Amino acid sequence: MTTRKPLDRYRRIVIKIGSALLVDRKTGLRSAWLDKMCADIAALKARGADVLVVSSGAIALGRSVLDLPSGALKLEESQAAAAVGQISLARAWSESLSRDEIVAGQILLTLGDTEERRRYLNARATINQLLKIGAIPIINENDTVATSEIRYGDNDRLAARVATMTGADLLILLSDIDGLYTAPPHLDPEAEFLETIAEITPEIEAMAGGAASELSRGGMRTKIDAGKIATTSGCAMIIASGKTDSPLSAISNGARSSWFAPSGTPVTARKTWIAGQLQPAGELHVDDGAVAALGAGKSLLPAGVRKVIGLFSRGDTVAIIGPSGREIARGLVSYDAEDARQIVGRKSTEIEAILGYPGRTAMIHRDDMVMTSQVNSKSERQKKDTAHA
Repeated sequence: MTTRKPLDRYRRIVIKIGSALLVDRKTGLRSAWLDKMCADIAALKARGADVLVVSSGAIALGRSVLDLPSGALKLEESQAAAAVGQISLARAWSESLSRDEIVAGQILLTLGDTEERRRYLNARATINQLLKIGAIPIINENDTVATSEIRYGDNDRLAARVATMTGADLLILLSDIDGLYTAPPHLDPEAEFLETIAEITPEIEAMAGGAASELSRGGMRTKIDAGKIATTSGCAMIIASGKTDSPLSAISNGARSSWFAPSGTPVTARKTWIAGQLQPAGELHVDDGAVAALGAGKSLLPAGVRKVIGLFSRGDTVAIIGPSGREIARGLVSYDAEDARQIVGRKSTEIEAILGYPGRTAMIHRDDMVMTSQVNSKSERQKKDTAHA
């Protein structure tokens, strides 16, 4: 069984820092807290770890500088706040890290930079080069250009994407809660704290609550989503409170935090990219026989597909949905949506007669697929029976 390691045993660590930790709504940047965080980062780096930071706070800091009123902002107001805040945030990180003679490099990403394969590889190469020369990449979503329809919307999932992109072995999500509880602790005083999570099951997903702060766009839901992305690639994850000074030192010294074990069978780099896609172009709903076949490492054949949802093109990433309605895998589909609908439930030998061309035997080949949930046909049937009970 995989066990939790001290922080200094990890070789590459991605640290996500929430807006509410960096920015006080009334006073602006929490400079003293940032300085102690940077001292923690310097200590990890001195012990030989590569460290990357995914830093929220551009919009929160910008709205503080601009003295914008509290409450929801319009898209253009958020983008203006981000434009101002990004400059202040980058300067703050640079100045604070320079106290330990560390150079900071700013990376601004959009959803498209990590969803489109070529841009993903380019971003990875840039980040890896920064690490190679000893710099600390400070990464944020590019809020000045991202629209609500084409954005991550939270830095938890962005941090998980960065962790998988760079081959990190630990992702730390620092926020205003110290870990995962069986229910939102501010709503349920009987909620139990979970220190170790061996696998992200549907029961674990059901424990996620909403956002706790005006300055934060993430909640426990996005942290669990981040955990699924990270652990699938073999990266452990820690959720911990950043409210204390020197939070990384606190974790090392035994402060309460939740640790999510990495998958024992991490996927390849290409499959990591597939699994981390946040916006599948469509869905293929499959039967129990297909679930069993996929669990045994086989390709998805048209015969096992029962329904096609969405408009997608050959080569797009689609989600594979089991009989219970739960996503079990993702993959690069071999057919356009219209052709896929025509061969649903049919044998591979019938494809040429139906479509007028030979096509591929598999709807999704096993080399282009990654399991996102470890299930089997029996468990799928049990969930389905429970849902209809």
